[in-house]
Amino acid sequence: MSALVAAAHVIAMAAPYGCAALGGVWSERSGVVNIALEGMLIVSAFVSIAVHVATGSPWLGLFAGVAAGGLVGLAHALLVERALVHDLLSGIGLNLFALGITRVGLRALYGSSSNSPNVAGFGWAIDPTVILAIVSVIVTMWALRGTVFGLRVRACGESPNAARSCGVNVVRTRIFAVSLGGAIVGIGGVALAFDLRQFQSGMTAWRGFDALALVVVSGWRPGRAAALAVVFALLQWVQIGAQGKLGVFGFFVQTLPYVATLLGLAAARPGRISGAPKGLGVRAPS
Repeated sequence: MSALVAAAHVIAMAAPYGCAALGGVWSERSGVVNIALEGMLIVSAFVSIAVHVATGSPWLGLFAGVAAGGLVGLAHALLVERALVHDLLSGIGLNLFALGITRVGLRALYGSSSNSPNVAGFGWAIDPTVILAIVSVIVTMWALRGTVFGLRVRACGESPNAARSCGVNVVRTRIFAVSLGGAIVGIGGVALAFDLRQFQSGMTAWRGFDALALVVVSGWRPGRAAALAVVFALLQWVQIGAQGKLGVFGFFVQTLPYVATLLGLAAARPGRISGAPKGLGVRAPS
């Protein structure tokens, strides 16, 4: 396998992690803790395949998947900011709901509790979802640092009271930021589903929680989070290639991505690498 082909595989594998991490950055930089990334991924993956199967159009599947991720993000934001549900409880509830509703959907639409029919996807050498993921990284880095909206998002995450005193509608800003992040997570869900050419129950395999760890390790910085997603995917690619070749030692190789994540989280403890918004989890002023 050439280096170029290997790099393309790694970047494609990194897209779900990177998009989910970007969604987490948007949410948490606005001050809303988001452990619902897993639910956003799995719902967007399911909706994209369901619409692709129904219409035969991968583009409609892509748009539907992104919209579904945004809607789950909107639900999380409304539960937290309007209904005043605790961030963690909302995230856990949405994750459980997503897992259950996709299994119900599989059974209702395809008579299976495990997987959907296969789809063609785009069939491009570089999938459009990967291109969108790369664009999302660039746009997020620019928007958070170089736009008024990005400044407001960061202000809401650092000090919601100070932001409100400056005339920023904290609740509205957080709702929009979390919804936007959910749409970006949706790109990752579609990328995962189209890469496998079908939806499989539980196919996200806790990628949302891996992405949340990347957010913390990156110090809540989108560029670093995306770079770490590529590193995580590279370690996964290495362990996949090593399976069956190292005998009993193959088990240890398979743990590489997760050991690296745990080491990163240990390094990110308070007093070492830090960048957590000071208003993360703090209620918006009424």
